[in-house]
Amino acid sequence: MTALYAACLAGNVTEQLWNFTWPAAIATLHPSLLPVAVLGFFTKLVVFAAGPLVGDLMSALPRIPAYRSLTVIQTAAHWVSAAMITYAFTLPRASTAPALLLQPWFAVLVASTAVDRLSCVSLGVIAERDFVVQLAGEGRPIALARANATLSRVDLLCETAGASIFAVLLSRSDPLTCIRLSCAISLCALPLLLFLGGAMNRLADGIFDHSASLGPLERSEHGSTHAASALSIRNKVEDAWATIRHGWTEYLRQPVLPASLAYVLVCFNVALAPGALMTTFLIHHGVSASVLGAFGGSSAVMGILATFMVPNLVKELGILKAGAAGLIAQSTLLGAAVLVFLTGPVSRQGTLFAFLGLIVASRLGHMAYSVIGLQVVQSGNPMGKAKLIGATEIAVASLAELTMMGVAVVARDAAHFGWLAALSAASVAAAACLFCSWLANPTDELKRLFPR
Repeated sequence: MTALYAACLAGNVTEQLWNFTWPAAIATLHPSLLPVAVLGFFTKLVVFAAGPLVGDLMSALPRIPAYRSLTVIQTAAHWVSAAMITYAFTLPRASTAPALLLQPWFAVLVASTAVDRLSCVSLGVIAERDFVVQLAGEGRPIALARANATLSRVDLLCETAGASIFAVLLSRSDPLTCIRLSCAISLCALPLLLFLGGAMNRLADGIFDHSASLGPLERSEHGSTHAASALSIRNKVEDAWATIRHGWTEYLRQPVLPASLAYVLVCFNVALAPGALMTTFLIHHGVSASVLGAFGGSSAVMGILATFMVPNLVKELGILKAGAAGLIAQSTLLGAAVLVFLTGPVSRQGTLFAFLGLIVASRLGHMAYSVIGLQVVQSGNPMGKAKLIGATEIAVASLAELTMMGVAVVARDAAHFGWLAALSAASVAAAACLFCSWLANPTDELKRLFPR
């Protein structure tokens, strides 16, 4: 388990720093939300389309080789993206945002960013839906809850470190320096990640040596198709479609579907959270690098605090009511943030800090539900279907983010950020309503899975 935590730490540091640096660099190239929104749109589109396929592929491959291959692919995608952004800074600046989108380097950047994100999602599914469940031990909910909380803390510590490093670098130099450092960290982390993957398996007595075999239903549906897939393109397309359909079927049949759908609705919140759109919006409003770093770092710190609060919350309320409390708290605080944004100009420092402060506070509720919702979905699905359902869930979440990125593409200008903020807050409110209505009308299966 320690090797898993170390691998997540090494991988997430690179990812989090990159997530801060590339939006800042793109925002410097043109004062519009459009380039960042287009990148986000196509990235989410690829994850939505390929998510179930990747989940099925990971279920059929040996775990450690798959983990190592994805790590190498993600590192290569980082370097290609960094090369394209660096090349863009050597060219004359585009006069309009559409002109920037038509540049060949931007097309390559879209492709590499999509590959990077798909690899990242796949690694997350392997770690959260497979590795941690097996290492914690099936049927050990307390051990699983502790492992989930520790993984969340590792991720948030990396987010804090990424925001802090980014703030220091951007305050002293240009975005390209941040890009170069991110690449250097990525390259240094690669051999460590490859080593830790093998070490994790050895320390667990080879528990990951065998691939997760498909269940009888999956074999009956896909066995003949896999055998024929090498013979024709048509069979390959049919095989892919059957895999996607099977992933969606299993996802919709899961007994804890409302908890997963609430998570998907939370994913509609792409504006009122640390991310590419918020970073771009703040840079266009002339916010200093120190404020950007403080916002990202404090958001992560609130998330870390939430992971320590969750066990006590679950003990007092039960796991499902604790999840509802997290969603209600997040919804209330984001609603207040939208009111502050719409009633006072964020160009004033006091209004801006109040707006950002409410978003930071909302991360308590967000992270609480992230930890609790993950355990609800883990506990409600058999291990043999965990990766397929997990990958499909991420594909559905990407559809939510894809929709919001599409809205951002239409909005284009940072002046329309208020509409994105209102839609983001409304989606979290809808998630809270859905989850609470599910708790108010529990099924027999829900009572069996979660007696309290």
